[in-house]
Amino acid sequence: MSNAGTVPTYRSGADSVPANGTATAPEERAAALAFLQHLAAEVSEGTIDLPCFPDVVIKVSNALADPETPTDRVVTIVGAEPRLAARVLQTANAAAFNSSGKTLTDLRSAITRLGQRMVQSTAMCYAMQQVKDAATLRAIAKPLADLWNRSITVASICQLLAQRCKVMPDEAFLTGLLHGIGKLYIMVRAASRAQGAGNQRPLLELIVGWHASIGKTVLESWRFAESMCEAIGDQAEMDRRSRHGATLTDVLIASIVLADALEMPEPRVIGNEAVNSFISVGLTPADCGAVLAQAELQIRRIREALT
Repeated sequence: MSNAGTVPTYRSGADSVPANGTATAPEERAAALAFLQHLAAEVSEGTIDLPCFPDVVIKVSNALADPETPTDRVVTIVGAEPRLAARVLQTANAAAFNSSGKTLTDLRSAITRLGQRMVQSTAMCYAMQQVKDAATLRAIAKPLADLWNRSITVASICQLLAQRCKVMPDEAFLTGLLHGIGKLYIMVRAASRAQGAGNQRPLLELIVGWHASIGKTVLESWRFAESMCEAIGDQAEMDRRSRHGATLTDVLIASIVLADALEMPEPRVIGNEAVNSFISVGLTPADCGAVLAQAELQIRRIREALT
């Protein structure tokens, strides 16, 4: 997304929201569209305003974005927020990340065990939970909780799929965890508006078509890796085809489709014929079933580690 003053054009996601018999008034839809255009222009100019999102998490991400940042610096930043430090230690000692069974008690060892991407993932989980539990955002507590659970599901599947191809599992996990950051941004900013108590249906009708591009720009501003930003921005491009094997974007797209399938009752029918990323990752229908079975266990383990 360009930092120029012009606002890019986004696809509308209206068709993806089920009708409930209530028509959206044209003026309500226009107001929702104007609000999204304002957000898009704002983030394009580098202004990121996410109420209730802990500043320490952005400091952690900025530090880890620089490969020259010494571990001691990361330890200092994380240690400045006791609740985040406790979360990092808890995660490092969780069964999902502690194959040796050795309990760690110092923050430096915990950060070393987890590695850069999982420290970022832990910090982002901490931030998302702070937002979810904020008293000022109580009106959207349910959709925020749903987004949180969805993010854990997509992240867990991303990690499993990355292990099948030449994509780094930890980076794939963090990408899946953040795939809905644009939705989070839009929902929190909408709830913070003076008219936030009004009809939110028009915004929900449009959010699907806007959140990926807004999320990409938010992560670019926070200095996340280019490959992650691209994957977040292209997550809805189901017809894309990679020329040189599976990419992080393919892993994310396939994981989103599988996360949808996981919500279906069994026997699950996964329509992967029109999703080229399944071909890039090398997933057959039988493979998809096996991945979903493995994912259900993985999701439980990850939730225990990160909550």
